Amino acid sequence: MSNSSANGTLLMAQKAVKQLRFEASMSRIKVSQAASDLKGFCLQNAHRDPLLMGVSSSDNPFRPPKSCSLF
Repeated sequence: MSNSSANGTLLMAQKAVKQLRFEASMSRIKVSQAASDLKGFCLQNAHRDPLLMGVSSSDNPFRPPKSCSLF
């Protein structure tokens, strides 16, 4: 193995170790706690969710244009 190839492999290994140490040091919570928090957030903000409550036609920027016809 050439010297530059060995240096490249060493640098890649050092980067991987650094990333793994960073990920290992992150604080974590249990999935059940995260799911409970997410459910609470969704229920707390459901009244402002346009997918659940709908959008009034006056506030909807994507409403179909009104056509004008003369008879």
